[in-house]
Amino acid sequence: MEAHKISVTKVMTKKPKPANDQLGFGRHFTDHMFIMDYHIEKGWFDPRIVPYQALTLDPAAMIFHYGQTVFEGLKAYYTDSNEIQLFRPEENIKRLNRSSARMCIPEIDPELALTAIKQLVAVDKEWVPTIEGTSLYIRPFIVATEPYLGVAPAKQYQFIIILSPVGAYYSEGINPVKIAVENQYIRAIKGGTGEAKTAGNYAGSLIAQEKVTNHGFAQVLWLDGYEQKYIEEVGSMNVFFKINGEVVTPALSGSILPGITRMSVIELLKQWGVPVRETKLSLTDLQAAYQQGTLEEAFGSGTAAVISPIGELHYQSHALVLNNNQTGPLAKKLYDTLTGIQYGKLEDAFNWTVSLT
Repeated sequence: MEAHKISVTKVMTKKPKPANDQLGFGRHFTDHMFIMDYHIEKGWFDPRIVPYQALTLDPAAMIFHYGQTVFEGLKAYYTDSNEIQLFRPEENIKRLNRSSARMCIPEIDPELALTAIKQLVAVDKEWVPTIEGTSLYIRPFIVATEPYLGVAPAKQYQFIIILSPVGAYYSEGINPVKIAVENQYIRAIKGGTGEAKTAGNYAGSLIAQEKVTNHGFAQVLWLDGYEQKYIEEVGSMNVFFKINGEVVTPALSGSILPGITRMSVIELLKQWGVPVRETKLSLTDLQAAYQQGTLEEAFGSGTAAVISPIGELHYQSHALVLNNNQTGPLAKKLYDTLTGIQYGKLEDAFNWTVSLT
């Protein structure tokens, strides 16, 4: 593909932009989108930025019937120096390609994918909100478009990127959440699609999330699919526990999504000299640490919330109240450091950020 040349067709009339205090999450979309097509005989072709529009797909498009799709999520941030930057986009692109390989979807040239993201954000840079805590959410995704009712990898796809200005995840600051252990439904098992970012994983999790939400909980704590014994994820985030001065997080086992924020947390902890271990952690061991008074903090990590402290953990009739239902000092330090780097307030010693220019 010639020097990753992307054609651009701009809108004639721009949409009205929502007020900064009315952004929410994933409700508003910018003026433009990126599309690129794939055919088995041509490879990926015709990369283009066009006005945001509805897709026209054949009713027999394989995405509707066999769920062949992958997606990613990252953000663009306005810095204090009035620049726009991305946070570790290369890692999101790597994960997109790993997910694609698992779902039998052809991979994207990483350099082209990054160019597409940067160019699309540049075209719609007026949509990047500027007040503290806001950002431009970037959603790249791939869908199988071949019209064919047969269980096989599709021969046609579209790679699409859309953008959405989003508000601060915490409207009143970082606050602990109440979560419940799920012991009826299973999110994923080793050998399945748990480590891929694909739609079916999220559809399958909705029933458990709905169940706990109806009982006043914010998230589900998922256990492993074999023994329903070992901790895996919290909601759609990776999870960390500080036990007796050491931070423990479930090891990537093939059923856990390898989070970009998770990776960043581990690298920060190592730089700070905080002991961190990736291992199997059973719910029984966690309860024992709580009874012994050594369970100091717990928090989830992910793109949307960055760091989400856990204030209460409920299992059957047991309630574990962590750190007096207050945000722990380590969770707060991680949140402040990661967001500080993302918004350009702190030095980026890891070279995680990528400027739009």
